[in-house]
Amino acid sequence: MIFVVGNSRSGTTMMGRILGKHPSVYTFGELHFFGQLCAPPFSSELDEKTAEELAAELHCIQREGYRTHGNSRRFLGEAQAFLERLTTYPDTSASLFEAFLYHEAAENNKTIPCDQTPRNVFYIADILELYPNARVINMIRDPRDVLLSQKRKWKRRFLGGSDLPIKEMLRDWMNYHPITISHIWRTAVNAADRFLQHDRVVSIYFEELLARPEMIVKSLCDFVGITYVDEMLQVPQVGSSVAEDQPQQLGINPHRAHSWRDGELSSAEIYLNQRITAALMRKHNYMPVSILPNIASLVLHLLTFPIKLAGAFFFNLDRMKNIRETLKRRL
Repeated sequence: MIFVVGNSRSGTTMMGRILGKHPSVYTFGELHFFGQLCAPPFSSELDEKTAEELAAELHCIQREGYRTHGNSRRFLGEAQAFLERLTTYPDTSASLFEAFLYHEAAENNKTIPCDQTPRNVFYIADILELYPNARVINMIRDPRDVLLSQKRKWKRRFLGGSDLPIKEMLRDWMNYHPITISHIWRTAVNAADRFLQHDRVVSIYFEELLARPEMIVKSLCDFVGITYVDEMLQVPQVGSSVAEDQPQQLGINPHRAHSWRDGELSSAEIYLNQRITAALMRKHNYMPVSILPNIASLVLHLLTFPIKLAGAFFFNLDRMKNIRETLKRRL
């Protein structure tokens, strides 16, 4: 099993697409099992009704997309059929999730499931404990590029993500604030750094992947235990927040790095981002630049921070199975 994790907008989707090009690997959409569909402890006993509801939610998100799915009750029949076909009925939410991943991979003639939910970076310890055969690939990206991508994320509807609901577009706009995004980047990188020496966890820098894709992907294949194939690098150039989708254009676009330098971030946004992330930036070889913020813009960001934070909290209530646990891990 492969889990691609990292701070949102750090290249997790691209990595999932790369791995999914391998003849043995099936990459899922973002499933958000940990924290949203299921709260810890993930090894607690599961009754039959809860198992069916959880399986229905997984089927719904996988079939219709994490940000575009409808009511999961429509998938109860498919979920029940899936559970009945299992030789061993899952007695915990973790075992049900594992069974679902392998079942879907097999249905697509693959043997290795790959979940590429970024937020799982906060659940690495759980993943390693629950799934002894799992490999975790953590993606790291310059926090200023992450900030720019998050700032423009709500515009995905106009860059190729035309199926994005208005509610999701508003959620993306409300979620963005340079202080919030910078704190979450810091927390996500810190969460993964705890496992830097773990033999089943590897960290990949987004910029290095763009600069030396073949070398990086070959090393990842060795890490996972699969044979490298050239097709893995032929991924469509879609999903960016700063450029329009080009699905017909295949390959790794090296120009996706350092977009923050193009001027779409204000001096105040860069200043706040660097102030919050400076220590970890240096640890991971991202050098802060000397910058004087526009005072009016800085004050405006400070004044709007409580408002945007409260708005983001209410917009994301439906994404937290256990509010206290989720906030504790993420903030």
